[in-house]
Amino acid sequence: MPAKDAASAGAPPRYYGKGIPYLKDITLPGKLIVIEGPDGSGRSTQTALLKEWLESSGHAVLNVGLRRSDLVMSAIIEAKKGNLLGKTTLSLLYATDLADQLENRIIPAMRAGFVAIADRYIYTLMARDLVRGAGEEWLEKLFGFAVVPDLIFYLDARPDLLMHRAFAKYGQLDYWESGMDLGASGDMIEGFLRYQTVLRVRYKGLAEKYGFQVLDGSAEPEAIQRRLRKRVEDFFAESRPKGKGKG
Repeated sequence: MPAKDAASAGAPPRYYGKGIPYLKDITLPGKLIVIEGPDGSGRSTQTALLKEWLESSGHAVLNVGLRRSDLVMSAIIEAKKGNLLGKTTLSLLYATDLADQLENRIIPAMRAGFVAIADRYIYTLMARDLVRGAGEEWLEKLFGFAVVPDLIFYLDARPDLLMHRAFAKYGQLDYWESGMDLGASGDMIEGFLRYQTVLRVRYKGLAEKYGFQVLDGSAEPEAIQRRLRKRVEDFFAESRPKGKGKG
C-alpha cells in the first residue's frame, strides 16, 4: 500500500451537506478514516497503532480528533471546567472546532495525498447532542460542512466496562461523560451508567444510518487492531487503480 498509489488519483470531496463552498472544486487523493466510540472504548490506542502501521507501509498520515483546533480548543477546555455550558453552546463550539480542522488541516492534508485518521468525528458529537434533545434535522444541517469519510469504524463497549476503565485510568468519572448536566441522577455512578447506555443506543442508530463498521471494544487491543488493518488493507486494495501493483 505505498503512498504513491493513494496519491495517484483523486476525486472531488463528498460532503454531508453544503460543505465548504470554496473547497468544492478540488480533488482529494488522500483518504479519511474515522474511529468512533465512547471514552474508554480504546479509540486512541487503535488510532495510534493504525497510524504507526500505515506509516510503516509508506503512507503519510495525519492524526486529528475532537478539541484540537487552534481556534477554539482552549475555549472549549476552559468552558467545560465550570460545568456550566448550555447544550447548544457546546454543540456550536465543537462544530466550530471540527470545521476549523477540516478547512485548515484535514482537507489540505488529503489534497496532498495524506491518510487522515480521526479519533472521533461528527458522529460522537451527534450522538451526544441527540441524547441531550437535539433534533436530527438540525444536526444534519449543522454538520453539513463535513467531508464524508472513506471508512468509519465504531468500537462498541458496554457501559460497565467503560466505567471500569475510567476508574482504572483516572480514578474517577468525568462530569460530562456521566451526563450530570442532564440532571437525571444525583449519583455520578448511576448517572454514568444511564448516560452511557442511552449514548450507546444513539451510536447504534448512527451506525446503521451512516454505515459504521462495528468492532467489539471489549476484545484485546491486538485483536481489534488486526481487524482494523485487514479492513483498511482491503479498502486500499479495492480503491487502487486497476493495473497498478503494490509498487
